[in-house]
Amino acid sequence: MNQLETITAILADILDLDPAGITPETYVIRDLRAESIDLLEIGVAMQHRLGIEVDDDTLFLRNMRTVLARAAKAGTAAIDALRGEYPHLDDARLGQMLADQPAGPVLKVRDLAAYAAARGGEREE
Repeated sequence: MNQLETITAILADILDLDPAGITPETYVIRDLRAESIDLLEIGVAMQHRLGIEVDDDTLFLRNMRTVLARAAKAGTAAIDALRGEYPHLDDARLGQMLADQPAGPVLKVRDLAAYAAARGGEREE
């Protein structure tokens, strides 16, 4: 099972969903309705099953609004600020997040996979 499949299985297990309905483009909070306690369980499961160290704030983009507010106050480009906070995401994804932010939480399943890949997560057996 590869990392994306493992993450999909984790989400399906914790949120009691059909994994077939979860894609890389699925929003974790908007579409899957994950709540704070679910995110905690997802982080622990990813740490255990993928063998990675998890920083919940980075994994779940928890400080995104704060980072953007600080950047605006300092006159720093928003994408530069996000790049520094979320180095596991590429500029194209960061740009999408900025454009998508007014619609609500921007975390997608593919962002979890990018985090795991950046942390060197092992493939689950």
